[in-house]
Amino acid sequence: MKKAPKKQRQSRILQIVGERNIETQSDLVTALKALGMDVTQATVSRDIKELGIVKVMTGEGTQKYVALTHSGEVTAGRMKRVFSEAVIMINNSDSLVVIKTLPGMAQGAASALDSMYLDEILGTLAGDDTIFIATHGVREAENLRQKLNAMTKINPGEEEAMFRF
Repeated sequence: MKKAPKKQRQSRILQIVGERNIETQSDLVTALKALGMDVTQATVSRDIKELGIVKVMTGEGTQKYVALTHSGEVTAGRMKRVFSEAVIMINNSDSLVVIKTLPGMAQGAASALDSMYLDEILGTLAGDDTIFIATHGVREAENLRQKLNAMTKINPGEEEAMFRF
């Protein structure tokens, strides 16, 4: 096996996620190696971010990677929709904003958020159902929370009601 040029590797990644249900980065590494490409999980992780590939829930309750096409306004609308449909709660504390999502949706929502290039955001970190956002300060965190709540149409107090039994 030999290292594949970046363009060739990324082209294959797009092809693979378009044709198969790839659930993990490890699955993608295995698929690329089966095609004779010497890749690491770290390289695949960087490629996934660069290509705008996100993990979404399938109708069968599993997850898979999908490539979002980048076509201006259409993509912006799709990314906002991915974000707004995944988010169930947004809070802030000091210079952090914490977002709770549906299970398995945090990475897709964070990717959508990153693609919006909001001035308040220094960086995002996503787990399975939680996104941490670092902002420049307390005021920016509050402004961002309000902006994101408006985008998702979550009303203050509504998020708490969602979790009452």
